[in-house]
Amino acid sequence: MPHPETGNRFDDDDYPAYTVGAAAEMIGATPAFLRALGQAKLIEPLRSEGGHRRYSRYQLKIAARARELVDEGTPIESACRIIILEDQLEEALRINEELRAGDPPQS
Repeated sequence: MPHPETGNRFDDDDYPAYTVGAAAEMIGATPAFLRALGQAKLIEPLRSEGGHRRYSRYQLKIAARARELVDEGTPIESACRIIILEDQLEEALRINEELRAGDPPQS
């Protein structure tokens, strides 16, 4: 029988389930690449009780996007800025659509 506190973790994109090694393997990068994204403040992994970096699926999606941009020749700092701007644009478009529909913006 599963523990109640673990019940929804399999579906939680924000749960820090992946070690740096597993995360790097999943996106086809190196642990150093993930650390560089952390230094650039694009993603900030949570730390386990032992101090090890842990990444969520959501963070891995962002890291995979950064890897795509870097693989295309974009410097890592620029890739991080592009992703931040893409996220801000998506949020602005969502708010704009809500305002047009007459719904109050969601925070």
